[in-house]
Amino acid sequence: MQDFLEFRTISKGYPGVQALSNVSFSVKKGAVHGLMGENGAGKSTLIRVLSGDQSADTGEILIDGKEQHYRSVRDAFHAGVIVIHQELQLVPELTVAENLWLGRFPGKAGVIDRQQLIGVVSKKLVEIGIDVDPSVKVASLSIGERQMVEIAKAVMLDARVIALDEPTSSLSSRESEILFALIDRLRANGTVILYVSHRLDEIFRLCDSLTVLRDGKLAAHHPDISKVTRDQIISEMVGREIANIWGWRERALGQERLRVEGISGPKLRQPLSFSVRRGEILGFFGLIGAGRSEMARLVYGADARSSGTVSVDGTLIQADSPPHSIRSGIVLCPEDRKFDGIVQGRSIEENMTISSRRHFSPFGIINPKKEGALADKFIAKLRVRTPSRRQDIINLSGGNQQKVILGRWLSEEGVKVLVIDEPTRGIDVGAKSEIYEILYELAAEGMAIVVISSELPEVMGIADRIMVMCEGRVAADIPRADFDERRILAAALPDVQNANTPSHAQAR
Repeated sequence: MQDFLEFRTISKGYPGVQALSNVSFSVKKGAVHGLMGENGAGKSTLIRVLSGDQSADTGEILIDGKEQHYRSVRDAFHAGVIVIHQELQLVPELTVAENLWLGRFPGKAGVIDRQQLIGVVSKKLVEIGIDVDPSVKVASLSIGERQMVEIAKAVMLDARVIALDEPTSSLSSRESEILFALIDRLRANGTVILYVSHRLDEIFRLCDSLTVLRDGKLAAHHPDISKVTRDQIISEMVGREIANIWGWRERALGQERLRVEGISGPKLRQPLSFSVRRGEILGFFGLIGAGRSEMARLVYGADARSSGTVSVDGTLIQADSPPHSIRSGIVLCPEDRKFDGIVQGRSIEENMTISSRRHFSPFGIINPKKEGALADKFIAKLRVRTPSRRQDIINLSGGNQQKVILGRWLSEEGVKVLVIDEPTRGIDVGAKSEIYEILYELAAEGMAIVVISSELPEVMGIADRIMVMCEGRVAADIPRADFDERRILAAALPDVQNANTPSHAQAR
């Protein structure tokens, strides 16, 4: 096969940061090419250059032997390049069909042909095995369903080059298999797939070749991935050996810190009860739609509870809104960092201190010196990689954005309970180990931590205990000594009877 996509000496710099330095590699026609590297290695920047969202300072991109000159994303689109970003680019208030037709609605004289709009999309969704109603608004879909809509949009546009940035980060196992089958079909049709992922299982399952970036430079290029080992890739990514990514160690657990009694609300089929002790990391596992994130929002007060109570250190608290919860010592790092976590267009400093400003703003006047000192303290403590606290947070990698959100809550006074939803979604193996280390340090200091994850190896690797949710109810409560992958998965799957798993777990 001939080379179809080629990057030649691509370099790109931002103020204080050289994101890419002379990156060159090529991808053959009909190949699935993996792109790996730690957060901040330059993957996202390279994808932005490919998509026309950013211009390279130097270097060229060639497609089918022709040099490309992008002035905008539209130019890349017309060249047959479509990028599906990890943070989805859909319009929530439009329907699925409208999103897939956006910018090219069928019709005449300014009147949209609704029958064609729905009909074509319905047929295409059936063809590629995506079970989504084209007439519903995207806002009503789960994150996993939204990801599948993005993928369907690329298929509809018959792209020659499709870049997928962490495409399975929010997909269930079934949805991932649909995606993998679709990728195999696209490969057979000659489409080039640039597959960005931190999941080695997926890279080896799908990819023909692989490029590894580190610190904006080409760390390795492997034309044949079958000749590469997992340990070799990890070493190339991080520049060091990571013997145990999870790093779990036993801790002495204290008295009960958080108690949730009989809470109920949207997507919870049964009232839910559980408790977490000082120093304990309680993991919540379940498939997409199991109710894990909904549970977290109810505990935090982001959504209204229809019943139930929340107590911290034996004291019943109001916890009916985020401000009340924060003042009572409960904080939440949400699943969707882009829309629910960070404040885009604002600096790292502002994002990190936005909640705690009241502590150093007498009479509503912010003290810039104290604010800057606080931000610098947690940038150093959490090892946030940035040239300046005044850097726009959107320019940070996903791992560093997550650290900033953690820093926001650590800068609060008296945090006792940390609820963190998908703590390492879209984060590389090196940054994952750093996030886990932060969680262990907080637990060792006596904080109660609730970790929600759709990655079973992650929740088994870091939790002291796992509560499994299935279809809006607790299906199992399993101590670390009894962790078993089959048992946990059986409890998470609907209609699977497991004699060793109680149908309803009692709070400890």
